Amino acid sequence: MPPLVVDTDVLSFIFRGDTRASLYAPHLFGHVLTVSFQTKAEMLRGAISAGWGVRRRRELHRWLRKYAVVHSSDELCERWAEALAGARRSGRPIAAADAWVAAAALLLDVPLVTHNAGDYAGVPGLTVISEG
Repeated sequence: MPPLVVDTDVLSFIFRGDTRASLYAPHLFGHVLTVSFQTKAEMLRGAISAGWGVRRRRELHRWLRKYAVVHSSDELCERWAEALAGARRSGRPIAAADAWVAAAALLLDVPLVTHNAGDYAGVPGLTVISEG
């Protein structure tokens, strides 16, 4: 099964049972679902910001174990820098957090599934799958 990088927004739809998750089910089926360390951190930040208790946060940690995580490495840092610089050169700058997600997809040479395709529009070489 080939990997596919899932952006924070789509991962959040799945976790919350948001109806928009169904838009992405056909794209995700049959893949090793992978997230950037940035996405995992954003999911945890959301839980902490919402004041979730220990039990609910533990459930989130368990749920997140279903996903492969691309952790920081020299190669990932290189892709991050390329994503930021390339997006800026194209006139479509990308936020640093989004660049980490894009870098994971670029590193693995796989598509990124996101509901916010515009956030990634300026990243050269990035394949985006979106229903948003």
